[in-house]
Amino acid sequence: MTINEQALWLHGEGFDMLGIVSLPPASTPTQRTGVVIVVGGAQYRAGSHRQFVQLARFLAEGGFPVLRFDLPGMGDSPGELPSFEDTAPHIATAINGFQRQHPGVERVVLWGLCDGASASLLYVDATHDPRIAGLALLNPWVRSEVSLARARVKHYYRQRLREPDFWRKLLKGLVGWQALRELARNLHGMRQSTREMTSFQDRMAQGWQAFPGPILLLLSENDLTAQEFAEHAGRSSPWSSWSSKHQLTRLVLFGADHTCSSPEAVMAVEAQTRDWLRQS
Repeated sequence: MTINEQALWLHGEGFDMLGIVSLPPASTPTQRTGVVIVVGGAQYRAGSHRQFVQLARFLAEGGFPVLRFDLPGMGDSPGELPSFEDTAPHIATAINGFQRQHPGVERVVLWGLCDGASASLLYVDATHDPRIAGLALLNPWVRSEVSLARARVKHYYRQRLREPDFWRKLLKGLVGWQALRELARNLHGMRQSTREMTSFQDRMAQGWQAFPGPILLLLSENDLTAQEFAEHAGRSSPWSSWSSKHQLTRLVLFGADHTCSSPEAVMAVEAQTRDWLRQS
């Protein structure tokens, strides 16, 4: 099957962004739900190892129109790169241009990785945009000194201290005392008040709690960012009962890293996203 891809300039107030729309093949019925991929970090619209290109084309083959776009200052979009905390105008402009060019797209699902997932929740919190029909979030970013320290202690140092080989190397001088000093710093970090954390995590929680539609949460097994999210959400009061939210689909991607770089992880993300879209 051959999908149709089109360049689309997205014009906002004081900025311009280049997007690529992937449309279903002529022989495939086009869904009224479109997907907007919110790119996170210092990435352009292709994504790491062409992750977003492959995802967009896979979903388009399944009937879902997809838009991926460069934020200002990245890829082919001029300007200065905004913080993920300040991308609500850019996401709104992307949705507006997508629907203007393809009016058959009546509803939109935001799909984001890392701080692209965080930006999606922040957008929902800031706008309560009724066009957003769902959120697909892969390894959301909630990093703070507290969350990082907790994740390191639980998922790295706890396991490391249980390994006899670690203590043998320590006694022989093959492992420096720096490792134990680093553990002490992380234990100290865990005791810091969560009030020291920046406010974007709480705004993400507000978006999560208030969003009335379905959410797909994908967490990579071998990713510290995913572990931080689960640790933070499980301990922070704004995220209370987050895991029992109505219409939440929570899946662990076994063996996957942060960007799901292995072929198996790529296929899992694509299939899980498509199946969830069909059921939403």
